[in-house]
Amino acid sequence: MHVILGTGPLGRSVMKELQMRGEPYRIVNSSGRYPWTEHISVEKADLMDVNQAKSAIAGASVVYQCVQPPYHKWSSLFERLQENIIEAAKAANAKLVAAENMYMYGEAKGEIHEELPYVAATKKGRIRAKLAERLLDLHRRGELQVVIGRGSDFYGPGVTNSSAGSMMFRPLVSGKPVSILGKLDVKHTYTYIEDFGKALVTLGQTDNAYGEAWHVPNSKTVTVREFVELAAQLAGVKATIKPMGKGMLRIGGLFMPTARESIEMFYQFEKDFVISNRKYTERFGQPATPLDVALAATVEWYRKQI
Repeated sequence: MHVILGTGPLGRSVMKELQMRGEPYRIVNSSGRYPWTEHISVEKADLMDVNQAKSAIAGASVVYQCVQPPYHKWSSLFERLQENIIEAAKAANAKLVAAENMYMYGEAKGEIHEELPYVAATKKGRIRAKLAERLLDLHRRGELQVVIGRGSDFYGPGVTNSSAGSMMFRPLVSGKPVSILGKLDVKHTYTYIEDFGKALVTLGQTDNAYGEAWHVPNSKTVTVREFVELAAQLAGVKATIKPMGKGMLRIGGLFMPTARESIEMFYQFEKDFVISNRKYTERFGQPATPLDVALAATVEWYRKQI
């Protein structure tokens, strides 16, 4: 039995991949309700309570950690959340597949790959580094089988809370100006959510992938401007792009905690941010969804939300 923690875009993508493979699963969130219109049975559990976490994960063979605290509460909640999941996975004798981002590497020079050290200077980067090191150490000590899949900024159907989410696509499909973080002519790797979910399931079902971190497949990295203009072309609208600097984030941060917490990660949008997924693609042969195909699916989904 596969247990998916979280019904956000990544949890739903993992669920979809397991369905395609005919694998048994159950999905867990804090409300017990599925966030969209489909009739999907969801188990309710507060993962900040270790006993509820153990109950939710009982009987699992593989657990997918696709859940995280609110962005502005990482410092106070993330470590405890992960420790509860670890204890629950141990109790169930289950393998753990953890989804992560790229924060732990900090302001790396050149292409970002899995062998880079964790040198993040930001608060959230240090949290990510600590969580990743804890998981990999558990595997090395034989206490828990762990594999990590890492993606960059999400986009795709159902992705709203991302730099390539509602802020970008909702105005774009309506032909309105699009506010974009940082510089437009730097390269930035984006991760298509369906590719991330598929990769996590592949990693979870590959015993000799455990004990390592893997960057999931991403299509060829283009500049932010090229990414937005291609999406606009597919939507049949003209791209009008408005760069957003740190000053605007600081103003937004007076009212929105998420905007305030995004300021320290702004470096990712000021210079090239290119992720290598060579290790994964050479091992598994899973290509990323072509950028135009992925963007077309994203545009179509957002059009249906208008």
